[in-house]
Amino acid sequence: MPAPAPLVEITRGPFVESRHRGHAVIANGAGEVVEAWGDPDLVILPRSSAKMLQALPLLESGAGAHLTPEQLALACASHSGETRHVARVSAWLNDLGLTEEALICGPQASRDRDLRQGMIRAGEAPTRLHNNCSGKHAGFLTLAQHLGAGLDYVETGNPVQQAVRGAFEDSCGETSPGYGIDGCSAPNFAVSVTGLARAMARFAIAGAASGPRDGAMAALRDAMIAHPELVSGKGRACAALMQAAGGAAAVKTGAEGVFVAILPRMKLGIALKIEDGATRGAEVAIAALLARLGVIEPGHPMLNRPVKNWDGLVTGVERPVRGLLHGGA
Repeated sequence: MPAPAPLVEITRGPFVESRHRGHAVIANGAGEVVEAWGDPDLVILPRSSAKMLQALPLLESGAGAHLTPEQLALACASHSGETRHVARVSAWLNDLGLTEEALICGPQASRDRDLRQGMIRAGEAPTRLHNNCSGKHAGFLTLAQHLGAGLDYVETGNPVQQAVRGAFEDSCGETSPGYGIDGCSAPNFAVSVTGLARAMARFAIAGAASGPRDGAMAALRDAMIAHPELVSGKGRACAALMQAAGGAAAVKTGAEGVFVAILPRMKLGIALKIEDGATRGAEVAIAALLARLGVIEPGHPMLNRPVKNWDGLVTGVERPVRGLLHGGA
């Protein structure tokens, strides 16, 4: 088994204080590996980076034919629980004749500092609508109603999750060896880094063929690119990178150091996993791969993020390792 590759380093003064190692794959639309670092066959849990795959049955079934691009972006989102996110998911549930109690994702405090602190001052508890996965779950509920399935939609025997698993495995070109339960209570199916990159490449080439799968992939990808701040939120890495890419990429994070990117103009997909699960490492690594491919500028601030001490003094930087930006895997 190939060892994880050094991808990101953290400096302090002239010293490299820490390194984040991991695994990454760039794949093309034919499912071939273009470049790889670490172990491309490593099986991982993609976590929220797989939300586009989990949303495929919503469109393939016809259940989401009436949904707007904003709603499709939210179905793929790990949003911040900002007012705009909460309002849109609430309206979506209202259209279904449901309340937030139908969501099985659990309550989560908003990541919007002002909203979160305002709720604390008002004595208001976080709700399920604030959960970063509430849009994905609204999509699951839409599919469940369409299929006439029970509203226990996170159970693996429910037709919703059976459809999700089928779309996931077919898109990745692999049979998943199993699953873990995600933070939102939905099953998260395991896949190799290459399989995940292959699926992202299929999203990248979607739109040129016919059929429900091709149309669903293109619609979800385009909705993400059109609404980056619904996919994540203000100041978040996914939104910042998509905005910097100027329509050339859909980018999605997953917990525990996972990131993916869909590059429709280049017809490529990227998947990466930071071994220690660090978000800071995953953000710098995906930015480096996007810059390597010319999707964002090499001077993007995420590629050289300052590390500051309590007095605001810059003590070091978070940066990609030498060679990740420019040749030499």
